Amino acid sequence: MSATPFPTDPVSIVEVSPRDGLQNEPNLVETGSKLALIGRLIEMGARRIEVASFVNPRRVPQMGDAEAVIAGLPAAPGVRFIGLCLNERGVDRAIATLGGARPLDEAGCVLVASDTFGVVNQGQKIEDGIAANSAMLKKARTAGLFAQVTISAAFGCPYEGPVPADRIVDLARRMADAGAQEIALADTIGVAVPAQVGDLTARVIEAIAPIPIRLHLHDTRGLAPANAWAGYQAGCRTFDSALGGLGGCPFAPGAAGNVGTEELLYLFGRSGIATGYDLDTTLDANRWFATVMGRALPSRAGKAGDFQPRPIPTGANT
Repeated sequence: MSATPFPTDPVSIVEVSPRDGLQNEPNLVETGSKLALIGRLIEMGARRIEVASFVNPRRVPQMGDAEAVIAGLPAAPGVRFIGLCLNERGVDRAIATLGGARPLDEAGCVLVASDTFGVVNQGQKIEDGIAANSAMLKKARTAGLFAQVTISAAFGCPYEGPVPADRIVDLARRMADAGAQEIALADTIGVAVPAQVGDLTARVIEAIAPIPIRLHLHDTRGLAPANAWAGYQAGCRTFDSALGGLGGCPFAPGAAGNVGTEELLYLFGRSGIATGYDLDTTLDANRWFATVMGRALPSRAGKAGDFQPRPIPTGANT
């Protein structure tokens, strides 16, 4: 009996370092440095970039320059820019960019999968979030923005613990019915394991097809690359990541950074799966942004680099 060929479909990587990568940083990164980062991401090969979040700057000071960042975006043909919207006011701010020189392309909405975290993060329980996101998706689509939604804490809540898979499947169906053009499953606090990711990814794909899904994975326990692989095997072809593995959620205790872009490029590249990114350029960007941040970035592949045979030491036994 012949083995089933392993899929090598290409993947798309959504770069979230300008938003999710920076939102938890205590020291403000200047607008110019954020725009320089976005330029580097484009050079790496990024074609979808989450550039800002429309939130109250008193709650997330790092995002206080959202409009300034968007006003400075490059023309970048073929690149899509995303603004995160936590409420209808955020969607209004995203729509307002449509009159600018380089408007946003997508509005990313967020539905939290537990009541407690939803109240802490957005001031609303699940049912309130469903109603709010339904209105937000409709408004964004009517204005001409690509409207997508992330189901946050899909694999576990920092306050309530495990989240039932049936609930996530139901929420995905309801967001699909509300007009979401893409649905992301977020391991917001990095508690998922590969078997869980593979199972839930497959179930959601089956429930909402042909609407595409995306995985947003945090690497709190070092399992994000393995979880990405499990998601790929289950049929997901779009993944979020952050240069250097930066990130975290201000309202999720213990959450570490996003899966590093370098990790995904190494994982998929060594597996014969195209990403559209260049790993060497990404490693250069990692080293550059480390100077901006004043420290080495967390990504392990960013530190180790690509796999390259080394010269045999002089005098070594062969």
